[in-house]
Amino acid sequence: MKSYILRLFAALVVSLGLVTLASVAACGSSSASTTGTVVLVHGAWADGSSWSSVTRVLQARGLKVVTVQLPRTSLADDAATVTRAIDAQQGPVLLVGHSYGGAVITQAGSINKVAGLVYVSAFAPADNQSISDLTSPFPKPAWQAGLVSDEAGFLTLNTDTYLSSFAPDLPKDTSSVLATAQGPLNARCLTDKVSVAAWKSKPSWWVYGDQDQIIPAALQQAEAKQIGAKITSIAGASHVALMSQPAAVAAVVLDAARATGVL
Repeated sequence: MKSYILRLFAALVVSLGLVTLASVAACGSSSASTTGTVVLVHGAWADGSSWSSVTRVLQARGLKVVTVQLPRTSLADDAATVTRAIDAQQGPVLLVGHSYGGAVITQAGSINKVAGLVYVSAFAPADNQSISDLTSPFPKPAWQAGLVSDEAGFLTLNTDTYLSSFAPDLPKDTSSVLATAQGPLNARCLTDKVSVAAWKSKPSWWVYGDQDQIIPAALQQAEAKQIGAKITSIAGASHVALMSQPAAVAAVVLDAARATGVL
């Protein structure tokens, strides 16, 4: 009886070992389909967690994803943060920037390793141009009345503006929590100028919500046309389409990843 139990135990150990090896092999084959990395860059009044739902979709398709956390102290500081993330990757990198993050990837994306750029409800300044330069020809949007500046010059949105203009298509209990966790943006980030715009030398994609109240659709369409981006509009989506309609945003990122050899 004792010898039978020992033989049974040995067989069980071997069986578990084979299952473990099979699991490792399966994981290896999934990651092998990915040749590069998607680096996600958040915007003002948000942080890396704003990409959580998009990240889940991309990872399910086998993509390696890295999400940065910007200091939002200056365009140069934020671009340096993204550059470090790019340098740490093996293979080609697809940069994806939301809102202010679009200016950041425009500044940081000229590196050879960067294969393409995806703008999500974003800004894409030209050489020697700032976000303020981009927006100055357009009427001042109503949401700017909701900006709050602290003594150090960092900007946030008051709660009413955040709920009604920044994230109106999220459930109120969700947007109310997000409003309390805003990432303040140094006002200089809006006037800092891009030195060399990466979109001049990289293929680009643009996706935005047609109900965006932060960056007008007309401005985004003009930007996308100027940089020669492939444009996707998401019906009914606000400025935070990456949170309210992550599958639609992820579909554009996947399209860009395939086209650039990242996937």
